[in-house]
Amino acid sequence: MRFNKLDLNLLVALDALLTENSISRAAEKVHLGQSAMSNALARLREYFDDELLVQVGRKMEPTPRALALKDPVRDVLIRVEAAVLLQPEFDAAQSDREFRLTVSDYTNAVLMPHLLALVHRQSLKVRFQLLPQVTNPQRALENGEVDLMIIPDRFAAKEHPAEQLFEESFCGLVWRESPLAHGELTLARYLNQGHVVMEPPQAKAFETQALAEKGIYRRVEVTTFSFATAPRLVVGTTRIATLHNRLALQAERMLPVVRRTLPVQLPPMRQMMQWHKYRTNDPGITWLRKTLHQAVQAMDQDIRSD
Repeated sequence: MRFNKLDLNLLVALDALLTENSISRAAEKVHLGQSAMSNALARLREYFDDELLVQVGRKMEPTPRALALKDPVRDVLIRVEAAVLLQPEFDAAQSDREFRLTVSDYTNAVLMPHLLALVHRQSLKVRFQLLPQVTNPQRALENGEVDLMIIPDRFAAKEHPAEQLFEESFCGLVWRESPLAHGELTLARYLNQGHVVMEPPQAKAFETQALAEKGIYRRVEVTTFSFATAPRLVVGTTRIATLHNRLALQAERMLPVVRRTLPVQLPPMRQMMQWHKYRTNDPGITWLRKTLHQAVQAMDQDIRSD
């Protein structure tokens, strides 16, 4: 099929080329041979009268024209994919669809086990790919690389619909033998102690931002890339970690640690699920959203049973 003399099949190749900046990786992504992808690039260069990708040292770099094309081409393909793949209904009992979700390790620890257990109890064949929230997870959503993000509201993209899953509060977590395990945890004691802090790539964690907005800065002695490892890193020390309450409760069940009420009140974290605006009418995404709400109910019922 052609539009203004452009073979529209070439848009798929162009999208892969501009995403990968590599002929070989682009060919692999769309299951073409390298010679076929090289031929596609040649035809694209002729049509746009632009090199699109140029060799700079050992890498290929996009030209200004290519950069201007990248987002519009991706947007067109996402619209087409959303329209073509949209089914009039979704039967979870018959589907083996794979859902791709970006989640933090906190969400992986406290919510995802309940989702998977719920799906397993119903003997469903749907599959899940749980992807890390690396730098700019919104870009993966925008590019159609994930079906759903689970993310705090302040980090959600403004251009796409979102729905609240649950709220989370925060507490301190200390080793059971630490002096901080006893007596009132005053602001002075909190600030005079060393802290274990999770630092996501090129961002600040929700609780770090919330403390900074109150003018409170901790004496950070240990940083980690994982919320789930923070509880273990206070064991055997006098350090304190400021954690999501559900994660801290989970750690209390398994480790010699105790939760402490923070000396400063932090706003609750509103954990959202967000999907691409073109997928709002996707029955599979609708089913997934409903099932995630059921998983939240199971998660909180488990907490109340303690």
